[in-house]
Amino acid sequence: MQASEVRRAVAAAVSTASALGLTADDAIVLHDSNKLTLRLLPCDVLARVAPSAHHVAHLEVELARRLAESGCPVAALDTRVEPRVHERDGFVVTLWTYYEPAPTGQVSPAEYAHALERLHAGMRTLDVPTPRFTDRVDQARRLVADRERTPALADADRELLGDTLRRLSRAIGGRGGTEQLLHGEPHPGNVLPTRNGLLFIDLETCCRGPVEFDLAHAPEGVAEHYPGVDQDLLRECRILVPAMITAWRWDRDDQLPDGRRLGVEWLGRIRAALGPNEPGLHG
Repeated sequence: MQASEVRRAVAAAVSTASALGLTADDAIVLHDSNKLTLRLLPCDVLARVAPSAHHVAHLEVELARRLAESGCPVAALDTRVEPRVHERDGFVVTLWTYYEPAPTGQVSPAEYAHALERLHAGMRTLDVPTPRFTDRVDQARRLVADRERTPALADADRELLGDTLRRLSRAIGGRGGTEQLLHGEPHPGNVLPTRNGLLFIDLETCCRGPVEFDLAHAPEGVAEHYPGVDQDLLRECRILVPAMITAWRWDRDDQLPDGRRLGVEWLGRIRAALGPNEPGLHG
């Protein structure tokens, strides 16, 4: 979030919580990117704040509510207030349960895979309108093609990303395999280790596609513990997903800390993954 908006966003979260009867005398910034994540005290609620144009907040709240009710491993909305999106001063505010972090320790690939499998099982029971994963790829392609929005992206890198996104989206999307509702970005940054196990957060990226698309966001060893994985499809997704993420890093408005350095690093990884003789991705 732009620095000039942070103070207003914090004020919107505090006033929203206070208006709902929660005591919020202090706000600790936990994460700041396209939206602001705050811990409000002493009520101990997690507030997520985004500009009002952030239309997916309503979908995220609905998905979180329904998935939590069915026992899926997702972070829950705060139970002391109505589970909905609150609008104030040009921002949308959602209020969530704050979870104390689990004692320090590495999450095992098997634990990660089991939690993701449970999430996918619960998602298969929901019938909600969401984009297909190819729609998200198309967003990345449009960004790469827009020189005004990605002015620092070199021509050779622009061609690499655009070609990779186009070819792999077509190859994966045309397979005709089983697709379902997905988290969309279940990378470690969206997995919360708690005393009660792993919980997935940030459901705003939900889309429909093969489970391999989600697995491509997870650490590499996770897929080894997930049943029924199509290894060829997973290999393709493990190139497509970094290409998408790299595209976001070259957006002139990207606010991820150290995002540009990561963009350069991931371009190198994509080139290495494609190699000179990767079938179907050159020429």
